[in-house]
Amino acid sequence: MPPPIEIWRRSDGQAAAELVALLPVLLGLLACVWQAVLAGHASLAAGTAARAAARAQAIGLDAPAAARAHLPRFLEQGLHVDTHADGAVTVAVRIPTVPGVPDLGRTRATARFEAQQ
Repeated sequence: MPPPIEIWRRSDGQAAAELVALLPVLLGLLACVWQAVLAGHASLAAGTAARAAARAQAIGLDAPAAARAHLPRFLEQGLHVDTHADGAVTVAVRIPTVPGVPDLGRTRATARFEAQQ
């Protein structure tokens, strides 16, 4: 057995203690990365929905229904579709958030097609 003065200098369990201290940082980093993925996916989905809505409006169909049909279900709740006289359609969707993250607002995309009638 080592002398009593050297017990506090031993490093048994040091790696486990450092891992426990680092876990909240790693979880926070993972949450930030996942939030960025969610925001990017919402932005790409809004662009897809805007193009589908603009195509539908160009041939005289319901633009909001076309936008909704091209969105994942979890993005449909915050959907807002604006149609314009020049054939443009703007689609806005709410950016989903990781629990504990404040609301990040909306992402918008606009697409335009000439009328095909």
